[in-house]
Amino acid sequence: MQSIRENVAAIEAKIAAAAKRAGRNPEDILLLAVSKTKPVEMIQEAVDCGLTALGENKVQEIMEKFEPMGKGVHWHLIGHLQTNKVKYIIDKVDMIHSVESLRLAQEIDKRAAAAKVIMDILVEVNIAGEESKFGVRPEDTEVFLRELSKFDNIHVRGLMTVAPFVNNPEENRVYFRKMRELLVDMNAKKIDNISMDVLSMGMTGDYEVAIEEGATIVRVGTGIFGERYYPTKGE
Repeated sequence: MQSIRENVAAIEAKIAAAAKRAGRNPEDILLLAVSKTKPVEMIQEAVDCGLTALGENKVQEIMEKFEPMGKGVHWHLIGHLQTNKVKYIIDKVDMIHSVESLRLAQEIDKRAAAAKVIMDILVEVNIAGEESKFGVRPEDTEVFLRELSKFDNIHVRGLMTVAPFVNNPEENRVYFRKMRELLVDMNAKKIDNISMDVLSMGMTGDYEVAIEEGATIVRVGTGIFGERYYPTKGE
């Protein structure tokens, strides 16, 4: 079994190779270490390897890990966010990746104003049209962005998607390419208060293909920390 340090080194090498294949600079790609279900001790090992950007799916886990991990890390909320939980993380995260409703955006804006911060967000797009996934439809993205542009305390930085779970990462290339095309298209609209410089897509199984198609953030958990541990009831 490889150590976290060996895992990180291997992933960084693959990121660099994928970037080179696409004629991109590896430094333009952020490796977001997805630390869900992992203890602080393991996360610290990844941070010691230079991975200071950490992604969590659940507000509760950010709450539990925020103090122990200290100020040297940057938290990203990447999972579905309920409006009633925004208040707990508004002063703790650098970016919220999963904004896909006006109601959620309104709550983030309200809480950000109260905390005197501007919250960077990404619009989650359900690029493959999966019923089990959250996200706006690609064809609704522009209208949604124009609504978001009216808020004073959120700043849209780009788009995010959760691609289908596939055994062959090449199957997701078409979706990653569509996301890149959507990002370029939305950029061309030049909507006030909307920046389109971030494309969060690709996970452990397909991040290399995502990078080849333009990802600027890849979300990797299992590849760094190993399989996730979900305690059974009573443990």
